[in-house]
Amino acid sequence: MPRLDRPLQQKRPDRIDQRAEKRQDEMTVVRHAQQPRRKAPPTQERIWRGTVGPADGHERADLVLARLSGESRSKIQQWMKAGRVEASGKTVEPRNLLTAGSSITIRIPTPAPRHVEPEPIPLNILYEDHDVVVLNKPPGLAVHPGAGRPTGSLAAALLHHCSGKLAPGGGPERPGIVHRLDLETSGILVAAKTDAAHRELSRQFKDRETKKTYLAFVLGRPKGQVGSWEGAIGRHPVHRQKMAVRTRGRPSRTDWKVLSSWPGASLLELKLLTGRTHQIRVHASAAGCPVAGDPVYGGTNALTRAAGIKRQLLHAHSLAFTHPRTGEYLSFEAPPPDDFAAFQSYLDGL
Repeated sequence: MPRLDRPLQQKRPDRIDQRAEKRQDEMTVVRHAQQPRRKAPPTQERIWRGTVGPADGHERADLVLARLSGESRSKIQQWMKAGRVEASGKTVEPRNLLTAGSSITIRIPTPAPRHVEPEPIPLNILYEDHDVVVLNKPPGLAVHPGAGRPTGSLAAALLHHCSGKLAPGGGPERPGIVHRLDLETSGILVAAKTDAAHRELSRQFKDRETKKTYLAFVLGRPKGQVGSWEGAIGRHPVHRQKMAVRTRGRPSRTDWKVLSSWPGASLLELKLLTGRTHQIRVHASAAGCPVAGDPVYGGTNALTRAAGIKRQLLHAHSLAFTHPRTGEYLSFEAPPPDDFAAFQSYLDGL
């Protein structure tokens, strides 16, 4: 602050303007220099890295990398054509031969999420309140949209039924979905209407606090009256759309009990102690008694064709869980579709 007991020195206006402009220019430069750089938006991709082993050398690149990465061969070929696959820093073509010891990098693009639109698809509701919906899914209804199937899903039906009031925690293409059943598997599912319900139910499934029982017709008969199938499950080494019992898979266990048997087929009750993809179908096939009608895991033969079986006869018969808000223990059962009774009638007539 200037001292008022001294006369103020007069300054020439032109010098004041010049100095003010100079200071303003200096301040502008400083501000630009100190302003943090904007971070580039995050790249919409994930990186997979691996090394070609001795057993994989001198083989077509697309075959080797599909096997190593767990991705489908067609996707590997697409990414190669887009320049997303490199071996020791050089782009790779599908027909290239890889050398043992090569370092592989695959830049896997993140697919844009599909937003589900409500669709007026009929639902068989077993129970509903402010937090959850329990229903009996028919065979042939996908739980959520997938490749080549953008519409006609359970998620779309639930959005319509609940007027859009479903937990968003499952993602834009899986609103309210907590767990899933395969396309041709029928039976009980629970969906969440609120985020709190979705989080708690997801935790219960993850911590194996839910109780799930399935019914299945299988070809042949397992040894004994009751038993367990234990085998680690992972992606099939060749057929990438399938799962298989593998040494490097995830530990899995299915308990089973024979309810009835006929020449060439049996009806089993099964309980999942883990929840791997295709678990019952993979375990049953590995045990030599595939689910009847399952075309992927060897469940079709002269018997199923003669009986007119159109899908794998696997049904989620019961589900029990703790209500995510009230803490009440809830248990539900749903009878299997008519094709179960039809196959049993056919077997009884043999």
